[in-house]
Order: sequence, then C-alpha cells, then structure tokens
Amino acid sequence: MKLEQTVSELAKRAKVAASSLMALSTQSKNSALSSVAELLTQQRQHLQEENTKDLQAGQAQGLSSAMLDRLRLSDAVIDAMITGLHELCALPDPVGSIENLVKRPNGLQVGRMRVPLGVIAMIYESRPNVTVDAAALCLKTGNAIILRGGSEAIHSNLALAAILQQALRMHDIDQNAVQIIPVTDRLAINHLLTLDAEIDLVIPRGGEGLIRFVSQTSRIPVLKHYKGVCHLFVDKDADLEKAIPLIINSKTHRPGVCNALEGLLVHGDVAENFLPIIANALVNLGVELRGCPRSVKISSKVHPAGAEDWGTEFLDLILCVKVVQNFAEAKAYIRQYGSQHTESIITENYTTAQRFIAEIDASAVMVNASTRFNDGGQLGLGAEIGISTTKLHAYGPMGLEELTTRKFVVFGQGQVRE
Repeated sequence: MKLEQTVSELAKRAKVAASSLMALSTQSKNSALSSVAELLTQQRQHLQEENTKDLQAGQAQGLSSAMLDRLRLSDAVIDAMITGLHELCALPDPVGSIENLVKRPNGLQVGRMRVPLGVIAMIYESRPNVTVDAAALCLKTGNAIILRGGSEAIHSNLALAAILQQALRMHDIDQNAVQIIPVTDRLAINHLLTLDAEIDLVIPRGGEGLIRFVSQTSRIPVLKHYKGVCHLFVDKDADLEKAIPLIINSKTHRPGVCNALEGLLVHGDVAENFLPIIANALVNLGVELRGCPRSVKISSKVHPAGAEDWGTEFLDLILCVKVVQNFAEAKAYIRQYGSQHTESIITENYTTAQRFIAEIDASAVMVNASTRFNDGGQLGLGAEIGISTTKLHAYGPMGLEELTTRKFVVFGQGQVRE
C-alpha cells in the first residue's frame, strides 16, 4: 500500500506541475535546459561515481558486455547529452503556435494551437542518458514527465534526475515537472499504469517484452513500437554500385539498434549478378546470411533460412536474404514480415520509387537511403523520445512537435450562432 501511495502522490504532483508549465516562456524553458547542461559538466565526476555502482552491480549480476556498454555514462555519452541540450535550446518551441488560421463566412477566425500533451510516463531500460533526453524534450514542450528506468541503472538515473530538478529550482520551475520513481519494484509500474486520471500518455522504450507488458497492462494510451524488422529492396532498376554501401551501412553500422537492416530483398532480374557481390562483402564484415532456396543456389555464402528466421529482429550481424520476382512480391513480403518501422528501396525508376512510397506502410519509407536514417536527430527533429509504429497520434520518431497536440482557437467580434 505504501508503494502505491508513493506512486499516486508522485503522479498527482506531476499533474499540478504540468498545469504550471503551460505558462512558461520559451526563454524560461531554454534557460533551464542550459542550466542542466552546465550541471552535467560540473557534476560529471559524481555522475560517473554513481554510474560505477550500477556497472559493478551489473557485472555481479552477469549482464552482457553489450548491456554494460549501454549502461555506461562515459565521457562521450555525457558530452553527447550536453550537446543535445544545447541543440534542443536552438530548436523552435512548438507550444503556442497557431496553424491554419482561416476566416469563416460569419467573420470568425478559426485556427489550431499547439499545446502540451500533459503528463507523460516514460518507462525504459538500460540507457541512463534517456533520463536527460526524455526530460529535456518534455520540458521544452511544456509536459511533465514521470521517469521509470530499469533497475540496473537506478543510481545513475537518480543522480541525473537530481540534476534536472536542481536546474528547475534554479529557474523557479516546479521541480515536480521531472520526477523519477525511486524504487525498482516492478509493482510500481503496475500501479503507475492504472493512473489514467493523472497521466496522459505512456511511452515504453526497450525490448519487445517490456513494450508488450506495458501495452497489455496500461489503462493509459501507449505509444509504442514492438520491434524494428527493417527491409531494403534492391529493385531491377537499382544502381547496384550505390546499393552496396547502403546495404552495408544499414546492416553493420550498429546492428543492435531498431533501425538496423534485418531483411534484404533482391529483384530476380539482378539477383544472379548482384547477390554474389553483396554476399561476399557482407560475409567479409562478419555478417551471417540466411536465405531462400534461390539465394542459396546463387551464392554459397548464403545458408538456408529456417521458418523462424523470416520476420525476426536479430539485433546482430545476421541478415535474411530473399529473391523476389517483382515489386508485388516484395510488397507482399514486407506486409507479412515487416514491423511498420523502416522500409527502403534502391531504384533509379521514378515510378517504382513513387509506388514504394505510396504503398508501403511504415513509419519511415526511404528511396536510395540507409535504414539507419530513421532517427529523430537524422531527420531534423533535433532529438526524439522514441519511435512510434502506431498511428495515433504520432508515426515515426517523436520529436518536439509530436509531444504536443492541437486545440481549436476561435477569435470573434461578438458573433452568435443562428
């Protein structure tokens, strides 16, 4: 009961803070964000001491080297947080902007104003830098945020949250605009997800298991993506020299992230010439290829895929390869095995490119570009709080604008409805 009470009180304070944030000027928000950057610089040593506690506990628990790497607040990670804060300050503030203002026949002027969503609950794993990234985006957009990081990062997250609240106090902003659940008990999440009267949106960020648990348990709307099964289709009209670095970058740049390539589709008209070349290049970089019978026949570097391989998010140097006869077969494959995250085509045919853009359903659809570009920073958002593969109300990376909604505003001169 005490745990439930703690979480409930925290959510109530966040709701009050969210109301006060609506009156903040852009200058006040940017000043607070600049102070966070300064405090990260000043308290770097303390942050890394707290982070060391998490790293030592993680090692004792047998966390993998990849997990420990995601957990580490290195100088580079802290520098990236500081740079991100300065970049965020330079971005336009969407809150309060009025769009599509039109004059009605009766003289009323009707527009739509961007406003904060309210209170956002962020549930995430591993990376403590998400604490600062998510809180900064929410502050800039006038949203209060409740943070619940993974138990493996509890000391790091508490230290970062303390810095965020210190910066808010320095600028007379309600410190409850950024709060972190201070316990690691899983029951805290269970109760948090029932508080639909105080919390407006939940954003889970982590593995598929976490996201499914949140979406199945929550009474609050959830923005999510379960996994990133991304494909790249080499069309018959592709520039094959251009295709090679795009495929390599999509698969090997960072294989453990959600916008990494998991499936390569090759048009049958170019497969005989192209597959041996790209297979050799990928295998030389340590990629294991699992393919359809025709791809196995074309290249000895491709091993037969099992039924469980198709549509799998490997998050590793493993890639499925499929030879398709035409655009329609590629489209059908993506519809069956894709996760509505990122899909890309390599082609010099304008008509085919336009069909791909119009007919493929994904949060980002690309022509002659690496799948790795589906990222808030890369797409010009400055930063992101996550990537949504749902369509209400955001689809794709969620930056500042996606953390707002629009309300109607009406300007009159005494009109009455007849």
